[in-house]
Amino acid sequence: MNKPLSTLFALAVAFATAAVHAQEIKGDAKAGERKNAACIGCHGIAGYQASFPEIYKVPKISGQNAKYISNALAAYKKGERKHPTMRGNADSLSDKDMADLAAYYSTHGAKDGDKLPETPAVQPSTQVAELLKKGACVSCHGANFSKPIDPSYPKLSGQHADSLYVALKSYKTEGNATWGRSNGVMGGIAKQFSNNELKELAKYMASLPGDLKTIPESKFR
Repeated sequence: MNKPLSTLFALAVAFATAAVHAQEIKGDAKAGERKNAACIGCHGIAGYQASFPEIYKVPKISGQNAKYISNALAAYKKGERKHPTMRGNADSLSDKDMADLAAYYSTHGAKDGDKLPETPAVQPSTQVAELLKKGACVSCHGANFSKPIDPSYPKLSGQHADSLYVALKSYKTEGNATWGRSNGVMGGIAKQFSNNELKELAKYMASLPGDLKTIPESKFR
């Protein structure tokens, strides 16, 4: 590509990126708190387990990145993530609803002064270290797996191991009408590993301190 065309391409990308950011809807945490009735029945009960496609604890979402939450909800609504319950819940949400819920859960339970170590508090075994290197996990999710390079990526530290494992397997699933996640990057990464290897990765990330929490609503305490 010659220099003038290269410059025009770069400007086009910059303007497109700026336009996307300009169109992003700002979430209102207070509004999100009023809209979370469908969320608390699963994500507001400590240790609550889902039974599809297998039994596993529903993910902790309090303290998760807002952009990741809103993107995940949008993916369920579009069918890029397949899960009957989550698809049904997301179908009823507007973009503003998603942004509000994301804003609420991203700050839910956060405390001033909370600070995680910059590097993992628990060092991986030799086997897990090789798996992390193979998947280049640190390059997106951060050295402590709780500070991703972009807020559209999830925090992983301290998430339930079985929840992480099921999520990772879902990226390998193809051709299933009710289960699986469509993501070119994560699909390519997850397919490099056996299910046993994914389980080891999930167990390690779950063992690390993180921001993620399940905070029961008062009616469930």
